[in-house]
Amino acid sequence: MTKPLTLLGIETSCDETAAAVVRRGAGADARGEILSNVVFSQIAEHAPFGGVVPEIAARAHVEHLDGLIARAMSEAGVDWDDLDGVAATAGPGLIGGVIVGLMTAKGIAAARGLPLLAVNHLEGHALTARLTDGLPFPYLLLLVSGGHSQLLVVDGVGRYRRLGTTVDDAVGEAFDKVAKLLGLGFPGGPAVERAARDGDATRFHLPRPMLNRPGCDLSFSGLKTAVRQAAESLGPLNDQDRADIAASFQAAVADVLADRTENAMALASETIPPGHRHLVVAGGVAANMMLRERLKVSAHACGYEIVVPPLKLCTDNGAMIAWAGAERLALGLTDPISAGPRARWPLDPAAAATGAKA
Repeated sequence: MTKPLTLLGIETSCDETAAAVVRRGAGADARGEILSNVVFSQIAEHAPFGGVVPEIAARAHVEHLDGLIARAMSEAGVDWDDLDGVAATAGPGLIGGVIVGLMTAKGIAAARGLPLLAVNHLEGHALTARLTDGLPFPYLLLLVSGGHSQLLVVDGVGRYRRLGTTVDDAVGEAFDKVAKLLGLGFPGGPAVERAARDGDATRFHLPRPMLNRPGCDLSFSGLKTAVRQAAESLGPLNDQDRADIAASFQAAVADVLADRTENAMALASETIPPGHRHLVVAGGVAANMMLRERLKVSAHACGYEIVVPPLKLCTDNGAMIAWAGAERLALGLTDPISAGPRARWPLDPAAAATGAKA
C-alpha cells in the first residue's frame, strides 16, 4: 500500500466499549498515529458481582457504542469520507459483546462502501508495539491478560508461532480470583497490585508452578488454590494479612513469568537475529509495574530489549484494533461481510489446527 490509511477501530470483546481512529503511514514499516482513542469502562456495572457478567457487558456495548464511535470520529477530526476501512474485534471474547461490535462495523462498511477488517483481538495486542514503537519483525511477545497467557514469536502480520501457553488459567484471571478471595475489589489486577505495595512478599511460601521445567507453558490454578488455603488458615483476615498474601502471590507470579519468558527468549534466539531481539509485553497484566520491572531484568540478562506499550494501550482499546486492521489492509487482507464472530480464535495456525483454546 503506497498511501496512508485511516481506519476506525471498534473493540467490544469483554467489558470495555471502545472506538478509535488511527492513521498508518505509507510503506511496509510505516509508523502509526492515534487520532482518537475513546474507551467506556464498565467497571461500575460489574463490580457488584466481582467479575464480568457477559449479558450485562453486551447490553452496555449496545447502549454506548454508537455514541463512542461518534465521539472518536469527532475527536479525530475526520468524516466518513476520510476513512479507508473499518476494523472490529471478531474474536476471541464474550460472544455477545463480539457480535455487537462486529455487526456495527459491518453496517458501517456496507453503508459507506468501506473494506471490513474482522480483527483477532489477540493480534491487536500483538501488533501494538509496532504502532507505539515502530518495532520491526520478528520479535517475541508475552501476552498476559484476563483471558490469555501466551508466549509467541511474531514473524509478521498473521504469522505467529506459539512457544507456550497456560495449561489451565490465565494470569489475569488468577489476579481477579485472588482479589475476590481477599475482598480487594474489582478489577482484580490493580487491586492486588495496590495491596501488595504494603505487604511482605516473604511471609507466605506459595508454589511456583512450572518453575525450572523445560518449555514455556504456564500454570496458575495451583497457585490460586494455595492462596485460598493460606487465607483460610488465618481465619478472618486483617488488612496486613491481605497485603502480605497479595505481595506473596504477586511475587510468585513474577517468578513464574520470568522463568517461562527466559526459556522462551532462549528458544526464540534460534530464529530471531541479533538486533531484532525485543521482548514485547502486552495485555492488561502488562500494566503491573512490579511485573514490568522483573521482566525487564530477565530480558536484559538474556540479551533482549523490553518493549511495553503505554498503560492505556495495555488494556483493551480501539486503537489496537484499528492499527491491526490498518496493518492488514496495507497487505490487501480484507474480510467479507459474511465474516462471523468467534468465541475462540487462536493466533497461531498450529494451535488452531489442533483445536487449542485461544
